[in-house]
Amino acid sequence: MAAPRVLVLRAPGTNCDLETGWIFDHCGGRSDRVHLFRVLEKPALLKDYQILCVPGGFSYGDDVGAGVIFGAQLRSHLGESIQQFLTADKLVLGICNGFQVLMRSRILPGGGETWPPRPETEPDATLTWNENGRYTCRWVKLQVPADTPSVFLRGIRELELPMAHAEGRIAVRSDAVLSNWKSRHQIAVTYDPHDNPNGSVAGIAGLCDPTGRVLGLMPHPERFIHATQHPQWTRRRGQVAPEGEGDGAQLFRNAVGYFG
Repeated sequence: MAAPRVLVLRAPGTNCDLETGWIFDHCGGRSDRVHLFRVLEKPALLKDYQILCVPGGFSYGDDVGAGVIFGAQLRSHLGESIQQFLTADKLVLGICNGFQVLMRSRILPGGGETWPPRPETEPDATLTWNENGRYTCRWVKLQVPADTPSVFLRGIRELELPMAHAEGRIAVRSDAVLSNWKSRHQIAVTYDPHDNPNGSVAGIAGLCDPTGRVLGLMPHPERFIHATQHPQWTRRRGQVAPEGEGDGAQLFRNAVGYFG
């Protein structure tokens, strides 16, 4: 099988595209870092790729809210192309600001089931300011439910990753929304029950669509792909070899392996 092609979609303010592309390549994919304006000029570019990733950063400076402008451009100008991508057997990943973009555009939580969104409907959920009211950068322990359908999280039950965001708290319009996510196994990643760093409802750190082919998460898997990137790696020499992988690598390997 040919290596799956990965579109790392960047915009003004994106700052994690290089390492995101690198780990996809390291895991056997073939990535291109493409500016959003290029795709807006030629939406048919999406047909050339099997994986779409919106990486972390501060797209458009988060001037009117994290991911708002980027998300509006996807929804307003690329509706048909994204619909074709979502309904094909392809994968979508949004990391941190990328997760915010997927939520603001409303690719998540419904994926292809609810895309394109009807303009007259209100979103069921949003990512808003952390409960502490400030930008928070730290390492967090994460759990993955055993029943998640997420392609990216196959075989993963626990992760430790860095987070770095100010607007990462999941808020829902009603308890019914949360109940629906639970019944459809869309809560893909949760914070440690004893350490919810942003006050997200139900400790949610990441969501997937019902098919498991679209995933958005706030922590950064691309920032922990080598054991030595962990701040305590020297203390863990007896547990983890310095040449070993970080917890985030398997997520990208799963994505590439889906097309193997």
